[in-house]
Formats: sequence, C-alpha cells, structure tokens
Amino acid sequence: MDLHRTFGEVVIWDEGVLRRVGRVEMTRTALEGFGKTLEATDEVVIEATGNSMAVARVLAPFAARVVIANPLQVKAIAHAHVKTDKVDAGTLASLHAAGFLPEIWTPDAATERLRRLVARRHQIVRHRTRLKNEVHAILHAHLVPKCPHADLFNRRGRAWLTRQPLPDDERAAIERNTRELDRTAEDLAEIDREISLAVMDDAAVRRLLTITGVNLAVAAGLMAAIGDIARFKSPQKLVSYFGLNPRVRQSGLGAAHHGRISKVGRSHARAMLVEAAWAAAKAPGPLHAFFVRIRAKRGHQVAAVALARKLAVVCWHLLTKQQDYLWARPALVAKKTRDLELKAGFPQKKGNRRGPTYAYNVKALRDQERKLAEQAERSYERFVAGWKQRPSQHGARERLNPARQE
Repeated sequence: MDLHRTFGEVVIWDEGVLRRVGRVEMTRTALEGFGKTLEATDEVVIEATGNSMAVARVLAPFAARVVIANPLQVKAIAHAHVKTDKVDAGTLASLHAAGFLPEIWTPDAATERLRRLVARRHQIVRHRTRLKNEVHAILHAHLVPKCPHADLFNRRGRAWLTRQPLPDDERAAIERNTRELDRTAEDLAEIDREISLAVMDDAAVRRLLTITGVNLAVAAGLMAAIGDIARFKSPQKLVSYFGLNPRVRQSGLGAAHHGRISKVGRSHARAMLVEAAWAAAKAPGPLHAFFVRIRAKRGHQVAAVALARKLAVVCWHLLTKQQDYLWARPALVAKKTRDLELKAGFPQKKGNRRGPTYAYNVKALRDQERKLAEQAERSYERFVAGWKQRPSQHGARERLNPARQE
C-alpha cells in the first residue's frame, strides 16, 4: 500500500505477478472493509508516514503481519524515473517478497503514547522560544540595553520591561507575547505532569536520571526514542540510531576520511543528548574531564557532540546491564526523583521528618559529593594521560599500494 492523506494505492504481489487492486480510503471503516478481503497468511507492506501507525493497527487483526518500511532506505522508490502510486506500491511488494525491504521497529502502545507526549512538549518549548526571541528582537531594534536581571520574563524582568521607552504598537506586541508565554507555561506544566505519570514506574527512566546532566525531559525523550533496548545489539547501533556517528568515506587503498556526524535518525533525541552534554560538561566528574580533553583538540562545539555520543554509549550500558551510573551523586539523584514525583502531582511532605532530598539542601553534604566527583575526574585524567597516540597508518598503506611498489 502506498499511503496518502486521503487514500492508499493497493497492489498485490502473487507468485511474482503484480496485480492492481485500486484505491482504499483512509478511514477506519474503509480499511476494515479492505482487511476483511485479506487472507490470514497475507502480509501488508506500507511506508512510514504520518498515518502509518494507525493503518497498521487497523489492518493487524486481518493479516499475518504488517510491515512498515523505512522511506529513507527504500532507494528504489526515491530514485525511480517513473514514479506513480502504482509503481511505488509494486516496488514495496517486490522488495518485501525478495527479502530486501528495510523495516522499521513498531513501538508498543505505551511507547507510542510517550513519543506523542514528548513531541508535544518539544513543540510547546519551541513556541515559547519563538515568543521570547520576538521580544528580544523588539528590544534590540529600539536600542534597549540588556536587562540587568537574570531573567527578562520573571516578575522583576517584566517590571523592568514596562519601564522601557517603546512605541505603542511594539509595547502591545510584547504584551501579547507575554500573555501567550503565561498560557504556554500552563500547557507545559500539564504536559510535564502527563509525562511524569507515564514514566513514574519506569525503572529505565529512573536509571537514566542517575547520569549527570540528564533530567526528566531528557530521560523521557531518550526512552521514548529507544523503546526496547534489546533491539540494539551494541552501543554503536544506538549511536547510529541517534545520528551521532561520523560519516566515513573510503575506497580501495586510500585513507578513510571521517566527516561530520550523519544526523540520520531521531533528531529530537539527538538534540536532547546534546543538551544533556552541555549540562554534564559544567559539572565535575569523568564526563567533564572528557569534554575538556576533546575541547583542547577540536573546540567546544565538537566536544559537546562527542560528549553526547559518549552519553549514548553510557545509556546503552546502563540499560543493558541494568545498573545505575557509577559516579552518580545520591543527593542530586534524590532531588531529580522527588521533582519527578512533584510534577506527577504527588502531595508535598511537610513537617519535622527529613525527606529524601534533605542532603541536597545541606551545602556541606553537597560539597562532599562534589569532592568525590572531582576525585573521579582526576582519576580519569590520570587514566587517559598514559594513552599513547596511535601511529600513522600512512606508511602501511604506502607499502600495500601496488603503484608505489613499481
């Protein structure tokens, strides 16, 4: 089936012969009617689009299997000279019959719901960023100096904003944006509550929270993208899924050229990893030492992406081995866990009895955990200081080059 917004083109592959069935409307009733014409041994192939998951759920009870193809890897469709709905559907059927169809993983209902929640939160955050940028652009256009307060949109920042000399239309635009910011803040709190309730009993999310720099939004976003960690046989598979692996070009006896990261994969999860990398780079620990070592060679931007890749590898090991992060700070992890409970709507605990986040509120205990993290950072620095730079492979390639031997 070649899916569109309102219809799907159906082609049947039977013993090497393609037979066109026609179009099926993209409604539940029409799809169920089409499903009743299928046999129990039939397999349905569709391409990953916006409505492919819904189509797969409707047709799954009527067919032996519903396969969702990866559109980025179906080169026979992307580069075809004759491209029609019938040809595309026939190509999907022929590739699947030959066993060459690149298939994507279909998440379960809980993971799919978490993906929707994370995507909605991402859209709200992007909308809030656009609103704030518009306000900053208005101030910049009228030569208004930088706000002396830490946040332009808190109570003190807004009071300072009302005192700035601006035209009436610009001031009205700022008021509209601030009102929209207040409304989106309520939407963001509601979506955070739904995400917290969805991952409250998820041991994998709580395990990722032990990593320095990973908060609830990052942990939930990563688990929504990963789903079942068992489908990644190695940490390199997970890194490639996030698009954090470098491009490699090599032919013959020539040297392999490593370029920028591929950026082929879950873009939102990749952005969350980079965000967590910047946070981890500011806290003491082995991750900070790794960031500093790469920054000295390649700069801070490359170091942040390299640290994001390192975090992906760490996530794979923690989820696969079902272990917490070795250099976790207990007080900080307790605070993250308590914040998760409060966002989910759990009641606040008041009284003389110490709660799980008591240690985080005591500066001496926080400093003690910080010193332990700094010791781990120095241990990592001593460990990598003994590494020897790998010798160049240029001489070996020259010896293997037949042209040089002549």
